[in-house]
Amino acid sequence: MTLTRWSPVRDLASMEIDRLNQMFEQAFSGEPMVRGGWMPTVDIYETPDKDVVVKVDLPDMKREDIKVTFENNVLSIEGERKMALDIERERFHRIERGYGAFRRSFSLPATVDVSRVDAGYQDGVLTVKLPRREESRP
Repeated sequence: MTLTRWSPVRDLASMEIDRLNQMFEQAFSGEPMVRGGWMPTVDIYETPDKDVVVKVDLPDMKREDIKVTFENNVLSIEGERKMALDIERERFHRIERGYGAFRRSFSLPATVDVSRVDAGYQDGVLTVKLPRREESRP
């Protein structure tokens, strides 16, 4: 029986090479981006009145393709951005924008007044206003 010296650097290097190979396969095939989904960017902040505002970038989406729910102090936003079907896939030189289904969920304080939640969609930005109950205001 021969002993071989274990080299963590060699093992890490082979793992990194495998990851790079997977990244290149995904980048050049384009398929996983289309089927794998994407995650829109989100800003969450408080107004001076301590209301919570959630802004989500959803460019190139229709209002009817977006679903917003608020249950058990969890705000969920989901939808699907579809790729343009009128352009043949072979005509693309580069595909960087993400397509497919997404779902984002956020836990919010119990002080949110569910009856007054308001959502609007304009210029590709979804804005959800979550006012606090009057008794919880400072």
